[in-house]
Amino acid sequence: MTADNGTQQSGSLTPPGPIEMRDLEAQYEVALREHEGLRRTSLIGGILAIAILIAIALLPVPYVKLSPGPMFNTIGSIDGVELIKITDTQVYPTTGELNLTTVTERGGPYGELTLPEAFTGWVSNQDVVVPTTDLFPEGTTKQDATEENAANFANSQSNAISAALTYLNIPVTSSVVVALVTANSPATGKLKVGDVISGVDGVAIKKPEDLPPLIRSKAPGTAVTFSITRNKNPVEEVVQLGSNPRDPTQGYVGVAGSSEYTGPFPIEFGVQGVGGPSAGTMFALGIIDKLTPEDLSDGKVVAGTGTVSPTGDVGPIGGITQKMFAANNNGAQLFLAPKANCETVAAAAPEGLNVAAVSTLTEAVETLRAWKSGSNDLPRC
Repeated sequence: MTADNGTQQSGSLTPPGPIEMRDLEAQYEVALREHEGLRRTSLIGGILAIAILIAIALLPVPYVKLSPGPMFNTIGSIDGVELIKITDTQVYPTTGELNLTTVTERGGPYGELTLPEAFTGWVSNQDVVVPTTDLFPEGTTKQDATEENAANFANSQSNAISAALTYLNIPVTSSVVVALVTANSPATGKLKVGDVISGVDGVAIKKPEDLPPLIRSKAPGTAVTFSITRNKNPVEEVVQLGSNPRDPTQGYVGVAGSSEYTGPFPIEFGVQGVGGPSAGTMFALGIIDKLTPEDLSDGKVVAGTGTVSPTGDVGPIGGITQKMFAANNNGAQLFLAPKANCETVAAAAPEGLNVAAVSTLTEAVETLRAWKSGSNDLPRC
């Protein structure tokens, strides 16, 4: 197109006017507010989701996690306190270690177990996670579990004294002691753990089995007199019997008795914070090691587990897998296991752990002697 002045005119866009600019700015503000709203909603939703996940993770689950626990050298000391202290007789020096092994429990009456904690146990080859009801009756409190474990531990120590002294042909005497007082029972505040019971209403109590039928034979409400020794002093305690939970027509006192074995010289135990019956075998070996010139561990690290009867029979225990891992993790060169646990030992022993299986205290001593001599011909699972 040719203009009147003879020059060519090019086309151009007309800039938006003030009204058009205000419309764009308004649309931008609306979009920005919508974006901010969505962002806040997403952020709040994310926080809520994280909070829910954390809450779920912290919820307790009805399981108990069993893990390898610490080892305790029965012929050693902790903070200057001997784990086995023998006085008023000849005691010989020891070398090396004769360790009792333990299991750490998390969950159940010992504190809440969370889902992540349970999961780590499920995927571990050292831990095990089991329903709480597999280990503890419903309603068991921490105090209940602690008292029962303490009673079992004290019983294992007493049995170890009898087993060791019997092995060494040293005379042993026995008495009946209160091993457990049930909370809120007729005996609460009257009888105490460790009381030595010599009689009830004039009837001699010579073994733990004598007590239950005598109490059941009396009617609820009957006042009975316990003849006891407490802190070496003779005491009489009168207890009014309650009703037996299994038969309301029978008397009930709420104590469990056990046999306490003693020798002609004092044997005391210094380990604290450990419970259960499975330390008996290693305590018995520790007593023998201290009372004889023979060095049972030969200066090496030995670990083990197993209940022991007053006559020296080695019995099965729980948590054998965790105890083997505890021994392996702490450098044990030999692990003594109850022969009754052989099925689990064969399936779950850590690679490289040298495990011997024994069924009596005598066999345990003979196994240590053979091992010290360099023999690999040990009793195995």
